[in-house]
Amino acid sequence: MYSPVQPQETISVLVAESSMMGAQLIAAALKRCRNNFTILGPTCNSDDAVQIAEKSAPQVAVISTELQDGPLSGFKVLQKIRTSGLRTAAVMLTDKSESEVVIDSFCGGARGVFSRRGSLRSLAKCIRAVHSGQLWISNEQLEYLLQLIMRVKPLQQRPSGPVKPLTKREEEVVHLVAEGMRNSEIAREMHVTEHTIRNYLFRIFEKIGLSNRVELILYLYSRTSSEPLARLK
Repeated sequence: MYSPVQPQETISVLVAESSMMGAQLIAAALKRCRNNFTILGPTCNSDDAVQIAEKSAPQVAVISTELQDGPLSGFKVLQKIRTSGLRTAAVMLTDKSESEVVIDSFCGGARGVFSRRGSLRSLAKCIRAVHSGQLWISNEQLEYLLQLIMRVKPLQQRPSGPVKPLTKREEEVVHLVAEGMRNSEIAREMHVTEHTIRNYLFRIFEKIGLSNRVELILYLYSRTSSEPLARLK
């Protein structure tokens, strides 16, 4: 029996690039790539980007680390999005995946770091991924974050006593978190309430000595050798 292909959800995307020409080229390419994107902007100025974000609440923001008003002014936009309470998933666009840029981006609340060496088709996939709750991160970038976590809070010191083993259900929650699922999605998958999932996560964090989902993903990565995590780039 024929089953028609369901159209993809339209995603509103703020584009803030280092030059107006670059911003317009990215915007035009995203409009053409059949991914149902509504483009906000485009702009090359941090103040304009913040105003657009606050007015239109984009679902995803693609922000260059360098904008027209400064070499790191893209982080100003990232910070404003984070502190404003917007549910915008941010992707930082950069020339090089240097460790400082990667660390600052994710610590600032970005859901992905995209290199200009990537294709526009990959950028469209990146936007779809972060909108669905996943992280867009390469193995190299993940190593930077893992090294940071190990420097700041070494795994062997977490917690001070023997690490309590996770239950089978807690292990299942950990792996679903690593797949990029939100609490509501995990609850549906496990046929429990979101409140139950929050309790699971609280106990997991307490047992392992972690404080957030990113650290949990990195912890799992450190346990499973150098293989990339499921549903990460």
